[in-house]
Amino acid sequence: MADLTDEQQQIIDRTADFVRNQMEGDSSGHDWWHVWRVWQNSLVISRNEKANRFVTELAALLHDIADWKFHDGDESAGPKAARAWLSEQSLGESVIEHVCDIVATVSFKGAGVETPMATLEGKIVQDADRLEAIGAIGIARCFAFGGAKGRLMHDPEDPPELHASFDDYKNKSGPSINHFYEKLLLLKDRMNTKTGLKIAAQRHKVLEDFLVQFHAEWNITST
Repeated sequence: MADLTDEQQQIIDRTADFVRNQMEGDSSGHDWWHVWRVWQNSLVISRNEKANRFVTELAALLHDIADWKFHDGDESAGPKAARAWLSEQSLGESVIEHVCDIVATVSFKGAGVETPMATLEGKIVQDADRLEAIGAIGIARCFAFGGAKGRLMHDPEDPPELHASFDDYKNKSGPSINHFYEKLLLLKDRMNTKTGLKIAAQRHKVLEDFLVQFHAEWNITST
Protein backbone atom coordinates (compact mmCIF):
# COMPACT_ATOMS: atom_id res chain seq x y z
CA MET A 1 0.00 0.00 0.00
CA ALA A 2 1.56 3.25 -1.16
CA ASP A 3 2.64 5.94 1.29
CA LEU A 4 0.54 9.08 1.69
CA THR A 5 1.52 12.42 0.20
CA ASP A 6 2.19 15.27 2.61
CA GLU A 7 -1.19 16.81 1.75
CA GLN A 8 -3.00 13.51 2.32
CA GLN A 9 -1.24 13.03 5.66
CA GLN A 10 -2.35 16.50 6.75
CA ILE A 11 -5.97 15.60 5.92
CA ILE A 12 -5.67 12.35 7.86
CA ASP A 13 -4.24 14.23 10.84
CA ARG A 14 -7.06 16.79 10.74
CA THR A 15 -9.64 14.04 10.41
CA ALA A 16 -8.23 12.17 13.41
CA ASP A 17 -8.36 15.37 15.48
CA PHE A 18 -11.93 16.05 14.33
CA VAL A 19 -13.14 12.54 15.18
CA ARG A 20 -11.38 12.55 18.54
CA ASN A 21 -13.05 15.84 19.46
CA GLN A 22 -16.44 14.44 18.43
CA MET A 23 -16.21 11.07 20.18
CA GLU A 24 -13.85 11.39 23.13
CA GLY A 25 -15.45 10.55 26.46
CA ASP A 26 -18.16 8.22 25.14
CA SER A 27 -18.74 5.32 27.56
CA SER A 28 -20.72 2.97 25.32
CA GLY A 29 -17.71 1.37 23.62
CA HIS A 30 -18.01 3.70 20.61
CA ASP A 31 -15.44 6.24 21.79
CA TRP A 32 -12.34 7.68 20.16
CA TRP A 33 -10.21 4.72 21.21
CA HIS A 34 -12.56 2.34 19.42
CA VAL A 35 -12.07 4.41 16.28
CA TRP A 36 -8.31 4.50 16.85
CA ARG A 37 -8.17 0.70 17.12
CA VAL A 38 -10.22 0.27 13.93
CA TRP A 39 -7.81 2.68 12.23
CA GLN A 40 -4.81 0.67 13.43
CA ASN A 41 -6.47 -2.66 12.59
CA SER A 42 -7.05 -1.36 9.07
CA LEU A 43 -3.37 -0.58 8.68
CA VAL A 44 -2.38 -4.05 9.92
CA ILE A 45 -4.80 -5.81 7.58
CA SER A 46 -3.77 -3.72 4.56
CA ARG A 47 -0.02 -4.25 4.86
CA ASN A 48 -0.10 -6.95 2.17
CA GLU A 49 -3.03 -5.56 0.20
CA LYS A 50 -2.94 -3.25 -2.82
CA ALA A 51 -5.51 -0.91 -1.35
CA ASN A 52 -5.83 2.86 -1.52
CA ARG A 53 -4.34 3.83 1.83
CA PHE A 54 -5.82 7.32 1.85
CA VAL A 55 -9.39 6.06 1.36
CA THR A 56 -8.86 3.22 3.84
CA GLU A 57 -7.62 5.53 6.59
CA LEU A 58 -10.33 8.12 6.02
CA ALA A 59 -13.07 5.49 6.09
CA ALA A 60 -11.66 3.86 9.23
CA LEU A 61 -11.54 7.20 11.02
CA LEU A 62 -15.05 8.24 9.95
CA HIS A 63 -16.81 4.86 10.08
CA ASP A 64 -18.66 5.68 13.35
CA ILE A 65 -18.88 9.46 13.14
CA ALA A 66 -22.69 9.43 13.39
CA ASP A 67 -23.63 5.82 14.12
CA TRP A 68 -27.32 5.01 13.54
CA LYS A 69 -27.43 3.44 17.04
CA PHE A 70 -27.12 6.95 18.50
CA HIS A 71 -29.24 8.75 15.89
CA ASP A 72 -32.66 7.13 16.28
CA GLY A 73 -31.82 4.38 13.79
CA ASP A 74 -31.10 6.84 10.97
CA GLU A 75 -28.78 4.97 8.59
CA SER A 76 -28.08 8.13 6.61
CA ALA A 77 -26.62 10.08 9.55
CA GLY A 78 -23.12 8.62 9.23
CA PRO A 79 -22.63 9.13 5.50
CA LYS A 80 -24.06 12.66 5.77
CA ALA A 81 -21.68 13.59 8.59
CA ALA A 82 -18.73 12.05 6.75
CA ARG A 83 -19.61 13.91 3.55
CA ALA A 84 -19.94 17.21 5.38
CA TRP A 85 -16.46 16.85 6.87
CA LEU A 86 -14.80 15.57 3.69
CA SER A 87 -16.33 18.34 1.60
CA GLU A 88 -14.53 20.86 3.80
CA GLN A 89 -11.20 19.20 2.92
CA SER A 90 -11.40 20.07 -0.81
CA LEU A 91 -11.38 16.43 -1.86
CA GLY A 92 -12.54 15.09 -5.20
CA GLU A 93 -16.04 13.62 -5.43
CA SER A 94 -14.70 10.13 -6.21
CA VAL A 95 -12.84 9.97 -2.87
CA ILE A 96 -15.78 11.43 -0.94
CA GLU A 97 -18.25 9.00 -2.54
CA HIS A 98 -15.95 6.03 -1.91
CA VAL A 99 -15.48 6.86 1.78
CA CYS A 100 -19.18 7.60 2.31
CA ASP A 101 -20.18 4.32 0.67
CA ILE A 102 -17.94 2.45 3.12
CA VAL A 103 -19.39 4.37 6.07
CA ALA A 104 -22.91 3.53 4.85
CA THR A 105 -22.31 -0.21 4.50
CA VAL A 106 -19.70 -1.11 7.12
CA SER A 107 -22.07 -2.09 9.94
CA PHE A 108 -23.51 -5.49 10.76
CA LYS A 109 -27.26 -5.36 10.11
CA GLY A 110 -28.59 -8.70 11.34
CA ALA A 111 -27.87 -12.41 11.01
CA GLY A 112 -30.07 -12.70 7.94
CA VAL A 113 -28.81 -9.57 6.21
CA GLU A 114 -25.90 -9.64 3.79
CA THR A 115 -23.55 -6.65 3.95
CA PRO A 116 -21.15 -7.10 1.03
CA MET A 117 -18.45 -4.54 0.42
CA ALA A 118 -17.84 -3.47 -3.17
CA THR A 119 -14.19 -2.44 -2.76
CA LEU A 120 -11.03 -3.75 -1.17
CA GLU A 121 -10.82 -0.65 1.01
CA GLY A 122 -14.32 -1.31 2.30
CA LYS A 123 -13.52 -4.95 3.02
CA ILE A 124 -10.47 -3.93 5.03
CA VAL A 125 -12.34 -1.37 7.14
CA GLN A 126 -15.26 -3.75 7.67
CA ASP A 127 -12.89 -6.48 8.90
CA ALA A 128 -11.09 -3.99 11.14
CA ASP A 129 -14.37 -2.88 12.69
CA ARG A 130 -15.59 -6.45 13.17
CA LEU A 131 -12.39 -7.39 15.00
CA GLU A 132 -13.41 -4.78 17.58
CA ALA A 133 -16.59 -6.75 18.29
CA ILE A 134 -14.86 -10.03 19.18
CA GLY A 135 -12.17 -11.12 21.59
CA ALA A 136 -11.61 -9.52 25.00
CA ILE A 137 -12.28 -6.02 23.72
CA GLY A 138 -15.43 -7.18 21.99
CA ILE A 139 -16.71 -8.66 25.25
CA ALA A 140 -15.94 -5.46 27.14
CA ARG A 141 -17.61 -3.31 24.47
CA CYS A 142 -20.70 -5.51 24.41
CA PHE A 143 -21.36 -5.02 28.10
CA ALA A 144 -20.40 -1.33 28.01
CA PHE A 145 -22.97 -0.74 25.26
CA GLY A 146 -25.60 -2.84 27.03
CA GLY A 147 -25.11 -0.85 30.22
CA ALA A 148 -25.30 2.45 28.35
CA LYS A 149 -28.60 1.33 26.82
CA GLY A 150 -30.02 0.00 30.09
CA ARG A 151 -30.10 -3.60 28.95
CA LEU A 152 -30.02 -6.62 31.24
CA MET A 153 -26.80 -8.59 31.32
CA HIS A 154 -28.64 -11.90 30.80
CA ASP A 155 -32.17 -13.23 30.99
CA PRO A 156 -32.53 -16.98 30.34
CA GLU A 157 -36.24 -16.43 29.69
CA ASP A 158 -35.45 -14.05 26.81
CA PRO A 159 -33.62 -16.16 24.18
CA PRO A 160 -31.49 -14.78 21.32
CA GLU A 161 -33.06 -14.09 17.94
CA LEU A 162 -31.35 -14.34 14.56
CA HIS A 163 -32.81 -11.21 12.99
CA ALA A 164 -34.02 -11.57 9.43
CA SER A 165 -34.03 -7.85 8.63
CA PHE A 166 -32.21 -4.69 9.62
CA ASP A 167 -35.40 -3.26 11.10
CA ASP A 168 -35.69 -6.28 13.41
CA TYR A 169 -32.03 -5.97 14.36
CA LYS A 170 -32.44 -2.29 15.18
CA ASN A 171 -35.71 -2.57 17.05
CA LYS A 172 -35.60 -5.92 18.87
CA SER A 173 -32.83 -5.56 21.42
CA GLY A 174 -32.49 -8.08 24.22
CA PRO A 175 -29.97 -8.75 27.00
CA SER A 176 -26.26 -8.33 26.31
CA ILE A 177 -25.52 -12.06 26.31
CA ASN A 178 -27.99 -12.47 23.44
CA HIS A 179 -25.79 -10.21 21.33
CA PHE A 180 -23.08 -12.87 21.35
CA TYR A 181 -25.38 -15.28 19.52
CA GLU A 182 -27.11 -12.66 17.39
CA LYS A 183 -23.89 -11.06 16.09
CA LEU A 184 -20.51 -11.61 17.72
CA LEU A 185 -20.19 -15.37 17.14
CA LEU A 186 -21.19 -14.89 13.49
CA LEU A 187 -18.44 -12.44 12.59
CA LYS A 188 -15.51 -14.84 12.13
CA ASP A 189 -17.16 -16.46 9.13
CA ARG A 190 -17.99 -13.08 7.61
CA MET A 191 -14.46 -11.74 7.42
CA ASN A 192 -13.34 -10.54 3.99
CA THR A 193 -9.55 -10.84 4.11
CA LYS A 194 -7.11 -13.61 5.01
CA THR A 195 -5.41 -11.40 7.59
CA GLY A 196 -8.72 -10.44 9.15
CA LEU A 197 -9.82 -14.08 9.33
CA LYS A 198 -6.56 -15.13 10.97
CA ILE A 199 -6.94 -12.53 13.73
CA ALA A 200 -10.66 -13.24 14.07
CA ALA A 201 -10.13 -16.97 14.63
CA GLN A 202 -8.13 -16.35 17.81
CA ARG A 203 -10.57 -13.74 19.09
CA HIS A 204 -13.55 -15.99 18.31
CA LYS A 205 -12.08 -18.62 20.64
CA VAL A 206 -11.99 -16.01 23.42
CA LEU A 207 -15.74 -15.48 22.96
CA GLU A 208 -16.45 -19.21 23.10
CA ASP A 209 -14.36 -19.71 26.24
CA PHE A 210 -16.01 -16.74 27.94
CA LEU A 211 -19.51 -18.05 27.23
CA VAL A 212 -18.67 -21.50 28.60
CA GLN A 213 -17.44 -19.92 31.83
CA PHE A 214 -20.31 -17.40 32.01
CA HIS A 215 -23.01 -20.05 31.68
CA ALA A 216 -21.22 -22.36 34.11
CA GLU A 217 -21.22 -19.62 36.73
CA TRP A 218 -24.81 -18.58 35.93
CA ASN A 219 -26.13 -22.14 36.28
CA ILE A 220 -24.20 -23.04 39.44
CA THR A 221 -26.16 -25.26 41.86
CA SER A 222 -25.65 -26.00 45.51
CA THR A 223 -23.84 -29.21 46.41
